[in-house]
Amino acid sequence: MINFIQQYGGQLLYKLWQHIYISGISLGLGILVAVSLGILLTRMKHGSGVIIEIASVLQTVPALALLAMMIPIFGIGALPAIVALFIYSLLPILRNTYLGIQGVDPSLKDAAKGMGMTNFQSIIKVELPMAVPVIMSGIRLSATYVIAWTALASYIGAGGLGDFIFNGLNLYRTDLILGGSIPVILLALLVDWLLGKLEVWLTPTTTSARA
Repeated sequence: MINFIQQYGGQLLYKLWQHIYISGISLGLGILVAVSLGILLTRMKHGSGVIIEIASVLQTVPALALLAMMIPIFGIGALPAIVALFIYSLLPILRNTYLGIQGVDPSLKDAAKGMGMTNFQSIIKVELPMAVPVIMSGIRLSATYVIAWTALASYIGAGGLGDFIFNGLNLYRTDLILGGSIPVILLALLVDWLLGKLEVWLTPTTTSARA
């Protein structure tokens, strides 16, 4: 591994940046859309199950197949990878946001309403904070998926650490395979740890005590 870093150190940093860029944008968009949609579904009387089921179906499409399906629409490069990974990130966050908010104690919602809070204020000040552990669990799961699957994005010319892995497979070079795989694993572990710290910081004390 030391020899690999000495030989490919510059490329490794660049590929790592590409990997972080693609997975970061995909996950960020996924969080924005899935949390917003999850909140909206809790306010819908009908159709929430159908939407979550559609997201579940999209999740079952093999990663390489979905990446390949993006090529006729967006060409090759980072954009089709970001779109495909964004789609993959949705389900865990959407489902957990919906379940987390649905699981908030109704008495807390009634108390917020009794204090004169609007629906929006109740969501921001009461429901989302109480649902943080469940929502963050979905985000952490999606982050792990996206970081791992970003390695496949090099298959469609998006770059990233997957370039080392695919080149290693083609050339039967174990050092290249490990040189791409180990940073992906370490990145996933680091991001999960950071999100865990963020979860603790965002979780209200009362919720932490109950857990």
